[in-house]
Parts: sequence; C-alpha cells; structure tokens
Amino acid sequence: MPTSVQPQPASQPASHSASQTSAEAGASLARPNLPSPHWPPHLSPHLTIPATNLFYNAEVSAARFPDKPYIVFYDTLVTFAQFKDEAERMAGYLQQHCGVKAGDRVLLYMQNSPQWVIAYYAILRANAMVVPVNPMNMTEELAHYVEDSGATTAFVAQELYARIAPHVSEGPASNAAPGLQRLIVATYGDYVKGEPSSPVPEFVGAPRYVAGPGVVHWADALALRVPPGPLTAGSDDLCVMPYTSGTTGKPKGCMHTHRSVMSTAVGGCNWFGSNQDAVQLSVLPFFHVTGMQGGMNSPLYNGSTIVVLPRWDRDAAARAIEHYRVNGWQAISTMVVDFISNPRIGEYDLSSLAWMRGGGATMPDAVVKKLHDLTGLEFVEGYGMSETMAGTHINPPQRPKPQCLGIPVFDVDSRVIDPITLEEVPDGASGELIMHAPQVMQGYWRNPEATRDAFIERDGKRFLRTGDLVRRDAEGYYFITDRLKRMINASGYKIWPAEVEALMYRHPAIKEVCVIGTQDARRGETVKACVVLDPRQVGAVSEDDIIAWAHDNMAAYKAPRVVQFVETLPKSGSGKILWRKLQEDEANAQRG
Repeated sequence: MPTSVQPQPASQPASHSASQTSAEAGASLARPNLPSPHWPPHLSPHLTIPATNLFYNAEVSAARFPDKPYIVFYDTLVTFAQFKDEAERMAGYLQQHCGVKAGDRVLLYMQNSPQWVIAYYAILRANAMVVPVNPMNMTEELAHYVEDSGATTAFVAQELYARIAPHVSEGPASNAAPGLQRLIVATYGDYVKGEPSSPVPEFVGAPRYVAGPGVVHWADALALRVPPGPLTAGSDDLCVMPYTSGTTGKPKGCMHTHRSVMSTAVGGCNWFGSNQDAVQLSVLPFFHVTGMQGGMNSPLYNGSTIVVLPRWDRDAAARAIEHYRVNGWQAISTMVVDFISNPRIGEYDLSSLAWMRGGGATMPDAVVKKLHDLTGLEFVEGYGMSETMAGTHINPPQRPKPQCLGIPVFDVDSRVIDPITLEEVPDGASGELIMHAPQVMQGYWRNPEATRDAFIERDGKRFLRTGDLVRRDAEGYYFITDRLKRMINASGYKIWPAEVEALMYRHPAIKEVCVIGTQDARRGETVKACVVLDPRQVGAVSEDDIIAWAHDNMAAYKAPRVVQFVETLPKSGSGKILWRKLQEDEANAQRG
C-alpha cells in the first residue's frame, strides 16, 4: 500500500466554473452561495487548507509562543518550545533506534497525557503514520491492530503494558511473522512535578515499574537526544490511521492524509472563533477523532492551551475549569449528564466557560435545559466519523438546534439519497447521508473491497456512504433518523455487534451468540448478548459468568452488560442468524 496518494478534487460551488473570468470569480466570492441561511455570517463557506504537514503547526506555535504553555497536566506545564523539542528527540529515537521509516505505522496505546500528544507528533516528525488505539482494548483485541497495521513499534503507557506485551515478537518481524519489536513505555508521573493542587490518580502518580523484552522507557529514549532526520512528509502523504469497525467484525484502518486531518483541525478553529489565548479542557479521549482534533490538533494550530485529564472524573473536570479558568470544553452526552448531576456542582466556579460542544450521541432536551440553567450556555452538537476525521456537520454557534447534527461545514457537499435507488430525496424525507469533502479518508487500509463499498460516484465526484439515515429540513439542518448499519451507540461509543460476537465465540461454553442493542437509562443504548450454550456447559456457567468473562477479554464499552441464555436463535432458510428480528423483539418488549 503506497503511503502517498493523490488529492481528491476540491468541491466547488455550482456558480464557479473553469471558464469564469476574474471579475466573475470575484463577484461569486463576494456573494457566496451559502449552504444554509444560518451559516455563520463572519465565515466564508470555503476554507483554504494549509499545504503543509501537521508537524509544521508545532514548529509555528513553538516559534510564535515558545514560553507559553501548550499542555497543563496536574499543574505541570509543557511549553510549546519544550513540546516541539521533545517530539523531535522522540522522532530521532524512532528513526535511529527503532528503524521507523517514512510510511511505517506506529501504534499509540495510552490514555490522555503529555506523552500521548508528544508521541503523536514524534511519529509525524519521523514521517510515519500514527495508529491510535483505544486504551480500553484488551490483549485479544490488540492482535488485529498489530497484525493489520504491520507496526513493529508501539508507544504504551505502563498500566497497559501487560495487555500488549504478548504481542512482542521474539525474533525479527517479517511478513510471515509480524510482531512488535520495540515498546516505548511511558510513566505518566514523569510529567507531574511538585505538589499538584488537585488529587493525582494512583495510576498517574505510580513510579516506573515495567521491564520486559523490547522495552525502553520514555525518559531514557528522550535522554539520548537523538536528532531526527529530514522532514519529508507532504500534505498528501498518509499520516493518521484510526480504526473503525463494521459489519464484518474486523476493525478497518481509515487512511488519512496530512491534508484531511488539517481540514478539520483548522476548520474547527474557524467555526468556533477560537484564538491563541483560549484555555480548553481536553478530557475526550485523544485516540478518538473528536478528541484528537478538537482537544489536541486544533489548539496546537491555534497556539492555545489544553488542560489534559487522562480519564473522565466529574470533580476533576469541575476543579480544572475553576482553577485554570477554562473557556471551552468538548464533551459527550454522558459526560454532561454526569457533570450536571454532581451534588457538589454548585461549589465550583464555572463562570469562565464560554462554549461547550460535542457529538457522538444526541443530547436530551432535559439535559440541555439543565446545562443552560447551570452555565448559561447552549450545547452545540455536531456529527462526524472516523472516516471523516471528526466533524462534517456542526450546528452554527449562533443558532444551534437540539438533537441536530448541524449543517455541512466548509466545502462539504452533503446529499440525502434513497439507499436502494441512490436517487436524491426531497427535504424532509429520510435517506442515507453521503458526503464529498476534503476531510474524507482515502479508503480503508489493505481493504479494497470495503473501500469500494464505502464510496459512490456522483456528478464526477467521490462520495462517502455513511450508512446513517437522516433528513434535512428547509433551513439546511440535518437530523439523524435511523441507521442502515448494524451498530450500537452506547454513550457515544460506536459498537459493532459482529466484532463483539467474534470475540465472544472464543468462550468455550458459547455455541452461538447474537449481539443486539437494548435501551439503557444512562448510556442511551447498551450491549445485550443472546447466547446459546454448548449443551455440555448448560448449568456449568451462568449469565453473570459470561458477562464477567467478556469484561476481562474486551474493551469495557463493548462488553455485554446484559446476557440472556436462549435455546435457539432465529435463522433464515440459509442458516443465517436473523439479528434484526431479535432487535425488533427487544424493542417491542421494552415498549411494553
């Protein structure tokens, strides 16, 4: 798979053509064809994307604001100059001691921390590709990321080391015997100096304790001060590959270029009018594209400051907002629900908050009202995918609508089509959302069949099929109505039942399993597994045993919270399990 790809043609307004005169072009730029009457009035609908790699943003901010804090971590400051210096030193170590070359993939398996951000930019500075991995993933789940990406080097936090250690190869990696050769192990406490004003979680303050094959400690790698080689990656080279799952059960790598990542990083700064003096709470996970872009890449481009929390903690978040005078915060609905339900919330000064935004799952009306009563703020919702490196639709900050995806942002050509005929449907009608946009991925890593299925051609442009059913109102706002894909949305985490089923079949007592979604008061949806036991195991294991096993063998958000033993699963004439019937039966039972 080549690591350099050709850029897709930019989407142009209908009024622009190749035969335009300069006067016509000037007139059309002066009177842009706005996609919605509520487009933010201070913004052009077109956004010129910098023709640079992402690391250049670190160089610019370090030159402009060398002594200004970029990262705040339990009162320890990492300035822009320090950040750039450490990213370059770590890049040199990757190149000279790990053999990382241009286009190589490097795993990044940690919780939010200074090391996560520095490692991300070190990988880019080494002209390589970041493979962000959910820190909830367990040993069995990690196998696919290692094998599919072909990575031989990984950054890992020490509390996660035991999960990834089994994937360290005993000999040199090869196509026949892939495996990790080198683990750079981070100790979060290295970036906690002095006596912090807030309590430090035990896993953050823990001293260094990891040793094993292929291990080098973060501080030791930095101490070598290895200078990096030339920065050669261009805007159309691949740079970040978040994984997303699907109906096959195997996570797929979404291939993003420096250009597509830059698109939403710069776009977010412009949409929300942020500047270098903003202070942002970064608690959404960086491995996820929303946290990665809004909580890390956009602030670096801006030269603003991020207050980093490794895990969600409602009191820690409130203390950080008060102590650091945080201006803005990206959150998902479950965070907000937990935050405003804190009986101590009135003890904190939240007056510095100027905006809150997020996505993943719609925000209930009652929660929006409580948040507004508490802070005076409107929650601005948006929509995006791993395939689009975060937001493609965001509500206009000056006129958001509740439970709404928003309007298409810069240069996004969104259409609503009948998923069968592929013909466009009128406003108000439900159909599949398709998009042509600069932030759309190039395709799925080493999976040409899935890539073909994900795109269609229309009007000479390549459109991504989202699998989400939406309707567009008369003002150009989009609302989710349903989904074509078999997927569960729990607390904003997208869970693909086929992937969970593939993991559950490894339990020796499970003969057959079908995973569906069920309603949950806190998570919106949660995971339910209908299990047919091996007859020899009936009575030997309980439903609770299966739940406990699942939590030990897969990420907590994927693991079934409900298990129901059944004698049989409904099947088609060809023997295919009829998951949709089980899903419908579950919905009917809950309606009651």
